[in-house]
Amino acid sequence: MNIADLRKSYEKAELSESASHADPLRQFDQWLQEAIQSEVPEPNAMTVATVGADLRPTTRVVLIKGYDERGIVWYTNYQSQKGRQLAGNPYAALQFHWVELERVVRIEGLVEKVSPEESDAYFHSRPLDSRIGAWASPQSEVIESRAVLVANAAKYGAQFLLNPPRPPHWGGYRLKPDNWQFWQGRKSRLHDRLRYALQPDGRWLRERLAP
Repeated sequence: MNIADLRKSYEKAELSESASHADPLRQFDQWLQEAIQSEVPEPNAMTVATVGADLRPTTRVVLIKGYDERGIVWYTNYQSQKGRQLAGNPYAALQFHWVELERVVRIEGLVEKVSPEESDAYFHSRPLDSRIGAWASPQSEVIESRAVLVANAAKYGAQFLLNPPRPPHWGGYRLKPDNWQFWQGRKSRLHDRLRYALQPDGRWLRERLAP
């Protein structure tokens, strides 16, 4: 089959101004909860886009671990490629794509590290093998083979036993949104697309964009 011939008509739902929340965080919460209740695969998976000093954008998929009025939280290795890029340019974009619901959420804003206390609390809630893995993987670095990871895991497992501390190079980031977009697929490619832009007075301006 010619890939250009692959098409789908989006007809499951609609997104109107009257039926959407004035607060984008409430709209996001509603859609995320609906994705979870619909049992879509990994509803908590999001793409994180960052830009390096060479001005080349890069993306990767991570898992959201928290959200509230302060922003969207995920955890990672601060020495990874995204960590290095955020150190030089602290702005990023997130995207959720819930294919089965024909929905996309895009979020942009400034990124900051969460507090050490928040990182400690989440780290110690993780399974033991994940905590050891945070020590074992020099994320984004070139390694000779998988054997390096296995050897590192064995080394740190023997060193820390059942109580590995949080590595100093590992912790959380929080994106503080200043722009949200909610996209709902519609028939004939006339999709619904609402943007929420943060205003100087702290209010959210909701606008409809052409798809």
